[in-house]
Amino acid sequence: MNKTRILIIEDNDDIRESTAEILELAGYTVFQALNGKAGVDLALQELPELILCDIMMPELDGYGVLYLLHKNPQTSAIPFIFLTAKAERIDMRKGMEMGADDYLTKPFDDVELLNAIESRLNKKNIQKSFYSKSLDQISGLISHTSGLNELSKLIAQRKLRHIKKKQIIYYEGDTVNGIYLVMSGKVKTLRLSEDGRQLMTGIYGQEQYFGLASLLMNEPYTETAEALEDAVICLLPKDLMEELLNKYPDISRQFIKILSDNVLDKEQQLLQLAYHSVRKRLAEVLIRLCAQEQVEGGLVLRVSRDNLAALAGMATETVSRILSDFKEEQLIERKGSQIQVLDLQRLRNMKN
Repeated sequence: MNKTRILIIEDNDDIRESTAEILELAGYTVFQALNGKAGVDLALQELPELILCDIMMPELDGYGVLYLLHKNPQTSAIPFIFLTAKAERIDMRKGMEMGADDYLTKPFDDVELLNAIESRLNKKNIQKSFYSKSLDQISGLISHTSGLNELSKLIAQRKLRHIKKKQIIYYEGDTVNGIYLVMSGKVKTLRLSEDGRQLMTGIYGQEQYFGLASLLMNEPYTETAEALEDAVICLLPKDLMEELLNKYPDISRQFIKILSDNVLDKEQQLLQLAYHSVRKRLAEVLIRLCAQEQVEGGLVLRVSRDNLAALAGMATETVSRILSDFKEEQLIERKGSQIQVLDLQRLRNMKN
């Protein structure tokens, strides 16, 4: 049986050699690089299953290593763990935003090291199931085209990002770096008014794309994207997507269709904000959410009052009052942040 291959990029001889010894005793095949430049060369040569990399190194630092490896399709999906001194922990957000999977703070013990590696390798092994699900929607859009094969290949080459609830994916005004595909969980997009209130502009679930408008317009992101719950997402980089869209007009047409549907949804949302009463607006939000999430035993929504308020464009206190009215009218049942819709048809037929 082939052993899992791990690359250690670390300029401190003691740390590098002791880490290699632990991993070899655990049954891994280990490669060692003395600096960032040598590490990139060795990664391209050996294509390991996982990389451990120090941040502060001569020749090329850890951020540079991560950047170069993520640009190369052969190495972009390799799990990447930073090794960092305690004083450098404040810089780790930069590394995680660049696509690092995890980090270990030096000094770390044997158990910490082996647990981090095992966790990352396990997540890599389950990515295949996400890929197959994500391609179902694409296949329906562009079946019988050569473009589908290229898009499928692009998705399969990308590393998945596991993001926590409330984690920001990008901010309004950030330079567009591509479009995102939700593999599991949910992501919301939002804009802030001048007085600081949030208006939620969209909720994206499994097999849905977000950030598409900014990519097609080649302009900064017009919304902030945040994880509504723990989620797994895949970034399809701008340069690779532009190449694909230019080469395969059929894919371009279908992504334009997705964008058009999003625009129509937002136009409908604006009309509701302008002309509907607060009761009707909240009813429309519940109907929209029900279309996205169904479970056995009825329509159950897991959404906070704050998020309902952001979707409906009203104060949280107003949402609480209307939900209480809906409960008294036996339209819904509430338990914490969980809402069970009892009569969807009456919500649809609610007068303005």
